Amino acid sequence: MPRASTEVSPAKLEDVWNDPGFRRSFVGGYGISPDVEPRISQDDLALLELVRQLMPDDLASAEALLRDTIRPEACAVFDLTLGGIQFQQETLEPALENYRTAVSKFPNFRRAYRSIGLICTRRNQYDDAIAAFNKMIELGSADAYSYGLLGFCHSQKQDFQPAEAAYRNALLLQPENVEWRLGLTRSVFKQGKYEDAASLLDVLVSAFPDKADFWLLQAHTYLGLKEPMKAAVNLEALDSIGKASADSLFTLGDIYLAESLPDLAVGAFDRAVSRFPQQAPARAVRSAEMLASRGGATQAQALLGRIRSTWGDQLQDADKRKVLKLQARLAMGAGAGDEAAVAVLKEVVELDPLDGEALMLLGQHHARAGRPDEAILHFERAARIDAYAAQAKVKIAQIYVGQARFGDALPLLRDAQALRPREDVARYIEQVERAAKSKR
Repeated sequence: MPRASTEVSPAKLEDVWNDPGFRRSFVGGYGISPDVEPRISQDDLALLELVRQLMPDDLASAEALLRDTIRPEACAVFDLTLGGIQFQQETLEPALENYRTAVSKFPNFRRAYRSIGLICTRRNQYDDAIAAFNKMIELGSADAYSYGLLGFCHSQKQDFQPAEAAYRNALLLQPENVEWRLGLTRSVFKQGKYEDAASLLDVLVSAFPDKADFWLLQAHTYLGLKEPMKAAVNLEALDSIGKASADSLFTLGDIYLAESLPDLAVGAFDRAVSRFPQQAPARAVRSAEMLASRGGATQAQALLGRIRSTWGDQLQDADKRKVLKLQARLAMGAGAGDEAAVAVLKEVVELDPLDGEALMLLGQHHARAGRPDEAILHFERAARIDAYAAQAKVKIAQIYVGQARFGDALPLLRDAQALRPREDVARYIEQVERAAKSKR
């Protein structure tokens, strides 16, 4: 069964920063909450009011005014406000420094911890961001964005259980937010909770039927649930909206092949090749080999034809050898065109004299055709290749046995058994030994 191979995309920070609700919540956070925040004098409050009046139209002037008036012993709210102005101007390093100054002056400053978490998330400092968001929540304050970004940070650290918990809280507060739902989906998917992922994706697919990522991700959740034909429906739907990729079509073909539907499989493979000729041919060649190994000889031949027409002379030697060998095996398996298959195999050996598989196939052909000397010649060449040595020696021994040359066969069989022990070869050795004794 094909395995899920598509990486689930995490929530996108750009979409969070650009969200109007986030911007309103951030800019709106410059007010004073006297019950849980530093006390501020009337004079300082008047100065902050002047700064806030400047901020919508002239952040630079607002920053300059604060810098000219702020003192080391000033209320932490000034440091928070200055940090916020710098954050909005994307000067993150000084903004973070001012936020840290604010919490050093007032350790329970919840809004400052929130801003520290935001900046650390932007800077990929996930441990610091998690610590800041956790402190904010511990102090009794959290919103959907903080929970969502906390989930994002845990997800980036591949810690998907706390990511799931944080995203669930974010989604509870903002059920319409696609990024939180997608983040939650990724978290449960990564934990193997495929039923949860499929259910979450039902909502996303229904709301965004033209979004390829959602169809594809749900297909892979169905694969995780061992429901391949549901996955196939999703992948066909992806193709129907014109969003299929070579990878999704090959995955679709793999599903059909695993379900013993070679005609549907070759159709998907053919689409993958014909629509995406710029890809490397290796996966298409592998698909043709899989079709042949699953009894789909006719379909494998059709896919080989598509491969040759698509890439032709552009095939690299390794892929070309695979195509030629598969073509020869299919011809031999069909019991027709044997000499044509031999010509193909000779071409393979010319490309690579150490292609053990081609040498073995040539040896088997000559053995069937009653040409033992030529068969032995090819098997001996294959026997010099480690991966084929045991198999080739058994084949030579079988020819010798057929010629009643038991004494010549036994050393080869024993060598083969030493290289790769097999029960059938052990039994064969016993039979040949008995035949050799009876001959004497």
